[in-house]
Amino acid sequence: MENMNPAGFWIRFGASLFDGIIMGAPLAIISYLIFGESDTWFTTIGSYIYFILLPVVWTGYTVGKRILGIRIVNLDETDVSFWTMIKRQLIAGLIYALTFGIAGIVSAFMVGIREDKRAIHDFIAGTYVTFYPPWKE
Repeated sequence: MENMNPAGFWIRFGASLFDGIIMGAPLAIISYLIFGESDTWFTTIGSYIYFILLPVVWTGYTVGKRILGIRIVNLDETDVSFWTMIKRQLIAGLIYALTFGIAGIVSAFMVGIREDKRAIHDFIAGTYVTFYPPWKE
């Protein structure tokens, strides 16, 4: 894990913006057309499906992460599993909600300050975000 080449705050933030535009905007539009409002259970479930399943089937990438050349991996540099992504998204999301977002702010500082660039959700799931592609030797 010494040569993990972790991705820092700004590139991860940029990937989140891309994901929000690429996935969030279409979900909000579809939700508005179907339900008359853009923020519904449909957008929430759609986002969770996107952020849990896509990294599992696409070797740690979301569309935003792929555009910027970063991906999520386990600490042993293996690909993430469905259970790993459940921990990373749902369990960590619950902790962020229960702390009224304070844990999210702490996580942002952790990614910006820590040498390994791991946030709370990375510790919960045993992951980190790296620049290494899946075919790294």
